[in-house]
Amino acid sequence: MLMQVTTQTFAHTLTIYLKDSNAYGNTYFARYFEWQGICREKWFFECISADMLQKEGVFITKHAEQDYLQETFPFQEVSCELNAYDVRKCSFWLEFRFYAGGKPVSVGRQQIVFANHAKQITALPAEVIERIKQYVK
Repeated sequence: MLMQVTTQTFAHTLTIYLKDSNAYGNTYFARYFEWQGICREKWFFECISADMLQKEGVFITKHAEQDYLQETFPFQEVSCELNAYDVRKCSFWLEFRFYAGGKPVSVGRQQIVFANHAKQITALPAEVIERIKQYVK
């Protein structure tokens, strides 16, 4: 009998404010990186490990990128969907999809590695890998 695995998608909604805009009135590009961080931290806290595995080590962002598809503006609601992919022993990737008014406005990615307190890349605990895999799309 084949077991069906249901993939989960983590979702978080943000509001754009005037402080998030640039001189032209659209969203400043760097805000999307901040929003990646907010969404990632909320996902870690709610879905992976409430203490962020601080006793074992730290999550380090090895790579981050953002592709911009459409402009956004203050007072728009932006929803972010997060999924994981390419989960390995010591690292994994996250994809962030941002939507405003139901339309895609940006897509970002981060490669996350896990390091012990001696700053050496180390294996993620097996139970954490299993939790992360629930979000693989």
